[in-house]
Amino acid sequence: MAMCSSFAVNERPDIVIGSGPSGVAAATALIARGRPVLMIDGGRRLDPGQEKRRAEMAASPPETWSDAQRHAWTAPQFRTPAGQTRRFGSDHAMEPAQATVADPPAAFGLRASRAVGGLSNLWGAAMLPYRQKDMAGWPLGEADLAAHYRAVLEFVPMAGQQDALAELFPAVPMARAAPIPASAQARALLDRLSARADALRALGVTVGRARTAVSGACTACGMCLHGCPWGHIWSATRQLDRLARHPGFTHRPGSLARSFEETGNGVRVRLAGGQALEGARLFIAAGVLETARIVLASGPLRQLQLRDSQQAFVPMLQRWRNRRRPDRMPLTTLPQIFAEIDAPEVSAHTVHAQIYTWNEYFAADLTASYAAGLALARPAFQALARRLVVAQLFAHSHHSAHMSLGLAPDGRLRVAIEDNARSAGILQRARRRLGAAMRRGGLITLGLAMRQGTPGSSFHAGASLPMSQNPRAAQSDVLGRPAGLERVHVVDASVLPAIPATTITLPVMANAHRIASAAP
Repeated sequence: MAMCSSFAVNERPDIVIGSGPSGVAAATALIARGRPVLMIDGGRRLDPGQEKRRAEMAASPPETWSDAQRHAWTAPQFRTPAGQTRRFGSDHAMEPAQATVADPPAAFGLRASRAVGGLSNLWGAAMLPYRQKDMAGWPLGEADLAAHYRAVLEFVPMAGQQDALAELFPAVPMARAAPIPASAQARALLDRLSARADALRALGVTVGRARTAVSGACTACGMCLHGCPWGHIWSATRQLDRLARHPGFTHRPGSLARSFEETGNGVRVRLAGGQALEGARLFIAAGVLETARIVLASGPLRQLQLRDSQQAFVPMLQRWRNRRRPDRMPLTTLPQIFAEIDAPEVSAHTVHAQIYTWNEYFAADLTASYAAGLALARPAFQALARRLVVAQLFAHSHHSAHMSLGLAPDGRLRVAIEDNARSAGILQRARRRLGAAMRRGGLITLGLAMRQGTPGSSFHAGASLPMSQNPRAAQSDVLGRPAGLERVHVVDASVLPAIPATTITLPVMANAHRIASAAP
């Protein structure tokens, strides 16, 4: 990452709200242009006790960890409250629904983060660009993001390999780094599917290794969904630490933005404590819920429409016998395989599937659902879990629920869910098509056990201030400026015109980098 080091001493900084993926992408572009940056965010990090436990785990090879150490590291995740996600035994990276939403609907699955690094502290690391066909009608296209994908991948690792998926996503090189070790189940499944590539192609299904933001130093310890002790799963904190070493960059954690206003030749941001910060321009990268709260508190808008990529989980059972137990190292528990469904009879848009092989959650879920209180049945369900493979399906936002966002009197958001009658049908058709493809690889789909996620639970949400060539109220221009504003740029998923099914983080970062690279 090339960074300019010439800064005017008295030059007002650009202010970036949020230190998550879009925030660090925007800040990186601004610093490269020689513009000083002041980044503010909620500022939470792991507490010292959790950081000490993480360091202790990382201090020894995973094969030397005792059962007690492993249990202490993984147990907190199984005690997580419903709707929350936890890593490193910590809740610092995800706000409970009530913290940001007044009277949240029971079916509302989206959460905000006020942590340093945002939700990248606990994401699944899946990385794909958007396809041009899923950007139809946008004021920008795949080519407009290509250079910015490359810029982001200068500081974000992407493990993958050259395979059939490269043909669907030409904007991004698919072999930036060696893939992390595949699980034994995933290798066996990929071998079977690769031998039947023509049959899959006839079904409109393309399969390949998952692309993940993981360092090539991965130790395959199997702790991916509990928190990698070494930090091999990329977090925005890694780039934030690099930015912090630059003389033009200032990070101010513990500063929660309440509202903003444009001044005669700049911007003013008001913090929760009452203090005001002055800057040349403002780049809002607070995450879709926090960004909506800030925008609604700052101007004439009374309501925003948030769009979601609906998800569903499809369990499958392998017909072949494992040559070794899949719950033994080496293993990883991030998504192993991506399957893209491109079939007009299923959806006019790409349907994305992430395929997971064994992890501890499978056995825990089976036992809790079917063997609770039946001690003698637990070994049987644990053995069954070792043959379980789960696909996570994502649909385009055109086929998913919407969420109406308003501001409550106490400053939190109010959320109303608007169901989409097409969601269930699209996901069922996708489930059947994926099942037909996976059957060629030796899997039996348990269709009746499919679980559709609640609105927002995929965390692939945005489009509340969609970019337009001619923005109206509750829209933004191609530089993310809400209609009527000149010096305020929204750079997170809020400004995407829609939410395609393929993974969201890489396109959001590329778009944030594009906006910050072109802002006046």
